[in-house]
Amino acid sequence: MRVGTVKEIKNHEYRVGLTPESVRELVTHDHEVWVESGAGLGIGADDAAYAAAGATIKPDATTVFDGCEMIVKVKEPQAGERAMLREGQILYTYLHLAPDPEQTADLVKSGVTAIAYETVTGPGNTLPLLKPMSQVAGRMSIQAGATALQKAHGGRGVLLGGVPGVLPGKVLVIGGGVVGFHAAQMAVGMGADVTILDRDAEVLERLDNHFEGRAKTRFSNLAVVQQMVQEAELVIGAVLVPGAAAPKLVTRAMLKTMKPGAVLVDVAIDQGGCFETSHATTHAEPTYVVDGIVHYCVANMPGAVARTSTYALNNVTLPHALRIADLGWQAALKANQHLANGLNVHAGKVTYEAVATELGYAYTPVADFLG
Repeated sequence: MRVGTVKEIKNHEYRVGLTPESVRELVTHDHEVWVESGAGLGIGADDAAYAAAGATIKPDATTVFDGCEMIVKVKEPQAGERAMLREGQILYTYLHLAPDPEQTADLVKSGVTAIAYETVTGPGNTLPLLKPMSQVAGRMSIQAGATALQKAHGGRGVLLGGVPGVLPGKVLVIGGGVVGFHAAQMAVGMGADVTILDRDAEVLERLDNHFEGRAKTRFSNLAVVQQMVQEAELVIGAVLVPGAAAPKLVTRAMLKTMKPGAVLVDVAIDQGGCFETSHATTHAEPTYVVDGIVHYCVANMPGAVARTSTYALNNVTLPHALRIADLGWQAALKANQHLANGLNVHAGKVTYEAVATELGYAYTPVADFLG
């Protein structure tokens, strides 16, 4: 199969779909790989590194899209990229379709076979292709929040770890999954006063055992969220409903009860955000203020640490890319139910139920296309 990767064009996105090492693996499997010139510069990989790995360097994205059977990316295709997709082509990338009706409509219209990293599953209903970016985003959320809390950035002027004689800042983490766990780890390491909310008793027990009192846990309900938001200097939104839009857990009314200059970091913004007042921002302008509360809602947080993120992502995406290239998408999905769960759109049909429900499409099960 001819596989291609292109330079990401989303604002301040420096990751790339394939590393030179991943290219070498695909070439070793007798596949041809086309790479847009400059695609890997954000991770320190120049065209020579890709050529040495066996890639063919192409001058622009149009050439790659036109000539390749499978496109491997990081972020969802932007409007200009979606216009280059075609029926029968495979798109393998993050999609986050539920809060993005325009992208979904374009993918349906194109006839492309779109496989979303974020809905590929693993044993125990895990999300292994989302996990490494959730780990990065969770850890980054505390760095970003700590910076936004500085007075020069519009924040309250609080040092999360405090100093002797001054209490540490209070961090509220809403959601105890991968993002929440890694956010809490970072916040605890900085010496903050950390509380984690979740609705799963087993998750709370696991977190409580892990942190051994260094972070507190509480069962999440409306009353608890309202109370804890009032007390927090930094709130991390770390909830996820796989494939669906995130629930709005912090309302506009709650902002008025918060401490002026407190910070909200919405890691769920890729799925529409879990704060009512959230809207996506970029690394160029990461924050805005509503009712005196600083909002950090960057939709591609891991792009800021592109080298770490790209290698972590390729570690988990490459095995499936190889299966798809080796077997073809139908045989690969038929042989692996976890990979089949990643199919969101095919031949003008929406094949992921949560996306179909959210956006009003008829749902067509993946099995209908696998024979």
